[in-house]
Amino acid sequence: PRLLSQFFFADERVTRVVAEINGLDAELDPQQYLVLLNQLHLSQAHLLAVLERIMEECIPTQRHSRDYLVKFPEELLVDNLGNHMLFAAECLLAGTFLELEESDGAQLRPQARNLLCSLELVRTVLREQSLSQPNSYPEPVRAVLIQFDQLFAEFELSYVSSLVAVKSPDEIYRQQEIIVLFCETVERALHLGYLTQEMIDGYEPLLMFTIPRLAIISGLLIYPEGPLSLDRRPEEMSRVFSPFYNLLKKIRDLLWVLSAEELCLLERSLCTAE
Repeated sequence: PRLLSQFFFADERVTRVVAEINGLDAELDPQQYLVLLNQLHLSQAHLLAVLERIMEECIPTQRHSRDYLVKFPEELLVDNLGNHMLFAAECLLAGTFLELEESDGAQLRPQARNLLCSLELVRTVLREQSLSQPNSYPEPVRAVLIQFDQLFAEFELSYVSSLVAVKSPDEIYRQQEIIVLFCETVERALHLGYLTQEMIDGYEPLLMFTIPRLAIISGLLIYPEGPLSLDRRPEEMSRVFSPFYNLLKKIRDLLWVLSAEELCLLERSLCTAE
């Protein structure tokens, strides 16, 4: 159950697979080479997972901020992102730039080198600690973990920023506005009896259609200064809604002529229609 013991055996697996790869002629046995590469990927992912748990246990209040993750496209926020970053660093150090422009890759190589050197130091220190005192984390161990955590975060942000367009502060704010709109829409719908708490707690599938429909009405009529404000130019709106700017104007104009009773009837129908 001790994390340092888990790290020792995870590190052993990585070392063993690397030794097998180094002793294999990839041209003579390409299939076995691919098998070993997959084993290396899995063993490194496990090693990083154990290391993550060690840092959470050892330096929970000294971790480098990961607030920058909100800037990343959603499709990149996967469980194996850390392992992908490690693989990218290894490729950069070997002179392979993969999806990056050569100039960007050249700029990132020093960061990749520092990160991989720091990881090797962490592996050495934790192996020694696991063999001597597997129940404690003295200050030298904490220091190398803090340094690795910082270098990893800095490389991750730099690499992804070179790879894709990360969200700007304005885009993040617009996204938060939409979240608030949806929350206020749900609260209003519960108050008016359009939805029930049981539907929400039970993850009623119809809510996937109902809440966005109600949010459009709320955004146009109830909270007109929010993310659906048509006083903004289309390019100032969230990319979720900006392509439908003209359509939203037509919907708003139609909603304006409805009486309170008609609006209530419309909203209730949107909660049932498929």
